[in-house]
Amino acid sequence: MGPSPETPQLTGWRERWRVIIFEADTKAGKAFDVALLIAILTSVLLVMLESVHSVSDDYATELRTLEWLFTILFTLEYALRLVCSPRPTRYARSFFGMVDLLAILPTYLSLLFPGAHSMMVIRGLRLLRVFRVFKLGRFLSEGDVLGQAIWASRQKVVVFIGAVLILVTIIGSAMYLIEGEEHGFESIPLSVYWAIVTLTTVGYGDLAPHTALGKLLASGVMVLGYGIIAVPTGIVTAEIVETVSSNRRITTRSCPHCLTEGHDYDATYCKHCGGRLVPSAPPEN
Repeated sequence: MGPSPETPQLTGWRERWRVIIFEADTKAGKAFDVALLIAILTSVLLVMLESVHSVSDDYATELRTLEWLFTILFTLEYALRLVCSPRPTRYARSFFGMVDLLAILPTYLSLLFPGAHSMMVIRGLRLLRVFRVFKLGRFLSEGDVLGQAIWASRQKVVVFIGAVLILVTIIGSAMYLIEGEEHGFESIPLSVYWAIVTLTTVGYGDLAPHTALGKLLASGVMVLGYGIIAVPTGIVTAEIVETVSSNRRITTRSCPHCLTEGHDYDATYCKHCGGRLVPSAPPEN
């Protein structure tokens, strides 16, 4: 099945730039991704440094200049993605399209709020620049594997969490009966809170048993906590192995028609829209 007749076919420089921007399996595409990755990390670092008063006071002009340089850079990237996308409206409404827009919008919006009285508004808007960190998601292909594994194991994890909630309720009730209000365990909900903190090995120390029986129960809960932490890890790990095994020949190349990523190396047509795919490089051994 061929692509939809409504899908525009890109030619010339637009098609060449589409391959560079949206394809991760080409040499030029990898170079573009690496450069973009460095720019994103650097811009996020600047946002963090700007919150340090000693740095922002001494280098306010430099930080502001670099911020505008990165904003212009990301604006050009966003414009290129729109121009080189077969369906720019679809890209603009996608998750990464919205993230790309939020990464540049606050700096421009700050120009609309001059005056000292609006500085807090500007600062709040500019905090949205941390959305640039979500642009890293397009480089984390392994994140898809993790997401699939977590979703596949959701039922087992929900059952496990339910069992843990029942367990901490029983332990908290028992500790309330053993210690009582005179030792700080003023209610069953507060005792359940202590059980959760102890079972997860966090141990804030704001509540602690004083009686011998209470300490014995607490010791058992602490030891039990180590074993319980390993259970969801094992569940998700098993699903990760299964997901990696089933997706071992999946590539990151995107469909030039619907922009959907994740196709087999030997795929000729998109499994979502039926559009013809750009041939990929052979898989590495």
